[in-house]
Amino acid sequence: MNLKVTAPRNMRDFGLEVFFSKWEFTARHHMTASDLESMSLSDLLAMASNEDRKAFEELWLGYTETWGAPQLRREISSTYDQIPADNILCMAGAGEGLFAIPNVLLTRDDHAIVPTPNYQGAETIPLSICEVTGLPMVYSSPSGIGSGAEKGGWRIDIDQLRDAIRPNTKLISLNFPHNPTGTLMNSDDLADLVSIARESGIYILADEVYRGVELDPIDRMPQIADVYERGVSLNVVSKAYGLPGLRIGWIASQDRAFLQRVERFKHYLSICNSGPAEILALIALKSRHEILARNRAIMLENVLALERVFDMFPGLFEWFRPLGGCVAFPKYCGPDGAETFTRKLIEESGVLLLPSSIYSSDLSETPQNHFRIGFGRNQVFKEGLAVMAAHLEKHYPDHKVAPD
Repeated sequence: MNLKVTAPRNMRDFGLEVFFSKWEFTARHHMTASDLESMSLSDLLAMASNEDRKAFEELWLGYTETWGAPQLRREISSTYDQIPADNILCMAGAGEGLFAIPNVLLTRDDHAIVPTPNYQGAETIPLSICEVTGLPMVYSSPSGIGSGAEKGGWRIDIDQLRDAIRPNTKLISLNFPHNPTGTLMNSDDLADLVSIARESGIYILADEVYRGVELDPIDRMPQIADVYERGVSLNVVSKAYGLPGLRIGWIASQDRAFLQRVERFKHYLSICNSGPAEILALIALKSRHEILARNRAIMLENVLALERVFDMFPGLFEWFRPLGGCVAFPKYCGPDGAETFTRKLIEESGVLLLPSSIYSSDLSETPQNHFRIGFGRNQVFKEGLAVMAAHLEKHYPDHKVAPD
């Protein structure tokens, strides 16, 4: 396959957020959320030590350190194998990191590689600076599983990635566990990718916001900052921890000089993070084993329930159980197409899913007739799934199998 190189262009509207601005807080059943089950402030504070709770209650509400609170950076550092606290830079959510890193790293003369489909910011921001090549993820039908197809149904073709590299390639942008497919890279592919990048001195930005909520921990990938000297790990408490209201993220890298440049760029953005949010994020990170275990349990229960619904309507969906994160990208096989299916679902039954058109790309063609579904929330998902099942029974009775 000859991959297209796309010339720089102005940033377009963020399609997912435009869509959410209409539906996210008005849909009766938000079934496409990309975060895990959240909690109340009182629930989080109940996890705190006496010392941390007192620090929160007596906090002085002034400016904070641009790099992030030292104790927070130390706790984040403990989630890595090779990264000291001095090599952690806290950000205002993951979005600030996704914006800052390409702007610091890339110039108009550079080139970047971004897989598709993707979280739009991963491609739109680099594309506003330089040429970008889209690397379409390879999809295997469920019938191929067990005959050499990639576990999880989706993968990056390493040979295509190698062919996409140019003399001026500066950045490869990754996202695993992947949004929207829920797939992961296997260890051989990751090792090959790092070797390819090292050979050409290319930076790898890895969006790792779902790390820690793999359905099977044996599939968990190492963090890119631990295994590659030009790897930049991006993470946040919004997704796996279910705490998007805190707006606390971070980047980690062995390249301290690069982090210093991002810190200087941050002076033009948030300047510093919220002091109360930093303490609350510290409490969450100290309680991470409890929080992540709870969230994985919710995900597994919901995935099994979703599979039972899909099994009731054979031939209507192609489904891969995701390997990590709380979203998946099933294929809708009905005659009316995914756009009509998702539109009728929200308009008639109040169930919100993301049609694959939201993942359209400036870089390459993206899969059609898929939809994103999120299963990281608890009662919200269960109630929505019941309504979705009733909708399917009403509109697709010919696809339903009789109960045993």
